[in-house]
Amino acid sequence: MDKFFITVRVAEREYRLHIERKHEALVREVVKKINDDLRKYAESYEFKDTQDLLAMVVLQNAIGNKHMDIQLNFQQDKLSEKLEEIDRVLTEHLTDEVQPTFFEKRR
Repeated sequence: MDKFFITVRVAEREYRLHIERKHEALVREVVKKINDDLRKYAESYEFKDTQDLLAMVVLQNAIGNKHMDIQLNFQQDKLSEKLEEIDRVLTEHLTDEVQPTFFEKRR
């Protein structure tokens, strides 16, 4: 694993992270989104301190993650149903038209 340290800034605080090099772009993209969301909440709502903004960003992202989990589970269920249907159709088709194999013909 090719790990290294990066420093990111979230809500005016710096954090030093030890990450795999291949994850750097993802981490920086997520940090940018968090800071953009913080800025949007700061412009749209009254708040006492940054913790209020952070709480709203966490809540927004947790709801989004839960929604994605629900969608993923739904898609997986649909895929499983389709695969079971394909398996059933193939099994029926193959059992109806069983042909002797090469070795069975030679006997």
